[in-house]
Amino acid sequence: MSTAARTPRLTAVPRSEERVTPLELFFDLVFVLALTQCTALMAEHPSWGSLGEGLLLLGLMWWSWVGYAWLTSVVNPEEGSIRFAIFAAMAAMLVVALCVPDAFGDSRMLFAVAYAGVRFGQIALFVLASRDEPALRASVNGLAGGTAVGCGLLVVGALFDDPNLQAAIWSVALALDMLEPFLFGSEGWKLHPSHFAERHGLIIIIALGESIVAIGVGAGHHVDAGVVAAAVLGIAVAGALWWLYFDIVALVAERRLSRATVGREQNDIARDSFSYLHFPMVAGIVLLALGMKKTLGHVDDPLETVPAAAMLGGTAVYLLAHVAFRWRNVHRFSTQRLAAAVLLFALIPLATELEALLTLVLLAALLCALIAYETVHFADLRDRLRHQLDQGSSA
Repeated sequence: MSTAARTPRLTAVPRSEERVTPLELFFDLVFVLALTQCTALMAEHPSWGSLGEGLLLLGLMWWSWVGYAWLTSVVNPEEGSIRFAIFAAMAAMLVVALCVPDAFGDSRMLFAVAYAGVRFGQIALFVLASRDEPALRASVNGLAGGTAVGCGLLVVGALFDDPNLQAAIWSVALALDMLEPFLFGSEGWKLHPSHFAERHGLIIIIALGESIVAIGVGAGHHVDAGVVAAAVLGIAVAGALWWLYFDIVALVAERRLSRATVGREQNDIARDSFSYLHFPMVAGIVLLALGMKKTLGHVDDPLETVPAAAMLGGTAVYLLAHVAFRWRNVHRFSTQRLAAAVLLFALIPLATELEALLTLVLLAALLCALIAYETVHFADLRDRLRHQLDQGSSA
């Protein structure tokens, strides 16, 4: 046997299963640190500038995570050499997350270079996966060009000492990178609908987990009656956000994606509903986590303007993303969720006058009232949809 015949070939095994694999969940644990770091960055010195910086970095890391969600919907991450490449991407993503607190300081160039490593690792794996798929290869080539421009701008931005100029250049880089799939079409991409929907549902759970971590970090070592009450209310808020996403909306979205025509229609839905609209959901939860952290630290004092806007406004952004998510999938408008979001924005000035614990009471009460209204008002539709979905999944 010749040496060439014995040499293993670097290949990508096409995905055949619909469920998320353990390695994908392991990969997502790095994103937990990224969320925690963004919350910590914004919480250290809460200001509108720090909120903008935190959300910009979150957007960059979100888009890198999205790339791997699309990748692992095409290839099996646990087969062949891809497994080692995923571990390498995890290491690079860990470096990116570690750089977040000083990404607009001395760590800015390391952040940009490590981020480029994460992104180009994804491109390299896509090239392997598209060897025998001309349409997919064409889409990968377009993605590679957009990634090169975006990562190049990150490096250029890192050359400047002025944080504002750096942030402006990085914002342009993120915008161009995220617009690339929209501007250059989506015909060539491939995905497994159930896997793709489940992967995004799990990242919502991970983000909600960050809000719970923020409760513990905010409480510190001093636990009294006020902290206990705030912690219980915090769990109620996190549970309400979970309910609003998973009770029916996520199930209907998965069915809509599965029933879409394979190709451009299905890929457009996946791009808009999941890659784009899940970002404001995750960002809203991260902002809520910031507010939770500050609330647990001083339950008897009013929240300052920025933490109050983060907690109530972040929850409002989460609800508005649901409104857009529902419209994109089933072309139905959720008036009650829009009204709840508007009310949350209106409560921000009041939150700077009330004790933080009372603000948390109002938030929990509003979300629970929204859930109760939808449960009663849409009881028949909800029951019918859930039973139809259960029957479809067991068929």
